[in-house]
Amino acid sequence: MKKNIAIIMGGYSSEYKISLTSGNVVYETLDTSKYTPYRIHIFKDKWVYVDDNDDEFPIDKNDFSININSYKVTFDCVFNAIHGSPGEDGFMQGYFKLLNIPHTSCDMYQASVTFNKRDCLSVLKPYGIKTAESYYLNLGDTIDETAIVNAVGLPCFVKANKAGSSFGISKVHKQEDLQHAIDVAFKEDDEIIIESFLDGIEVSVGVITYKGETKVLPITEIVSENDFFDYEAKYLGKSQEITPARLTKEQEDKVNKEAKKVYEILKMKGFSRSEFIFKDGEPHLLEMNTIPGLTRESILPQQAAAANIPLADLFDNAIEEALT
Repeated sequence: MKKNIAIIMGGYSSEYKISLTSGNVVYETLDTSKYTPYRIHIFKDKWVYVDDNDDEFPIDKNDFSININSYKVTFDCVFNAIHGSPGEDGFMQGYFKLLNIPHTSCDMYQASVTFNKRDCLSVLKPYGIKTAESYYLNLGDTIDETAIVNAVGLPCFVKANKAGSSFGISKVHKQEDLQHAIDVAFKEDDEIIIESFLDGIEVSVGVITYKGETKVLPITEIVSENDFFDYEAKYLGKSQEITPARLTKEQEDKVNKEAKKVYEILKMKGFSRSEFIFKDGEPHLLEMNTIPGLTRESILPQQAAAANIPLADLFDNAIEEALT
């Protein structure tokens, strides 16, 4: 008997359009001989099932079900394709845990801690994971530009602490530009992180649970045409994403080991994509994404293809892992 799969997409953040694209790719790719997929749009003002005619049916949040022409539909599994809140920060994970509905993403704590860049780096540092120097600000804090520069140097990156897809990020070369970058970041979040610039090869490493084992996918090298891997570089073709990355065997082994170590320290499940920059020959962790882009052009699907895992198999495996 085919299983009903709810593909949740959209969300409450600036990433909702990217999430809708990812979710629709999942919808179009799932094996319909095994699954009956349902597109579920999650927005602040509505949670709805959207059928192929774009008709909408509201979700009953009491049990995450839908009523279609007096027929109640419940779900065997949820495929989480929401980038940002509430799909990547723990809220949906906690909700589905309470309802006892399996889902393809990591657990609530893991989602919450990895979505918070500051907390994630703080948790991992005692395990010897190398990171950039950092300085934290909360909305309303006194801004001491000299102290910031003394802590992280110039150039530096100013980032929204809980945002993805490079929203709210600026590279600052001069102290007088710090305030504007801070203002930009605070438009996305009430917490920001300011990090030292690491000048080296940037790579993205996908780690997933595949057939019951932790699997590190082929590494992608990021070469941005812009000053850094910003939104344009990420989504508008202003970068080269080279898979497999042009690394030495030693570099490849080091970053594979670190990425797997991070995944296992955090007791992750499902998809992850971690960003590293090499400094003095050592990989330094920037962040981990637990709901990475899933379009055909996205980095994780590129890596899966390089590992001879077709998109349909990648998505099927995620569901089967969740169900077991």
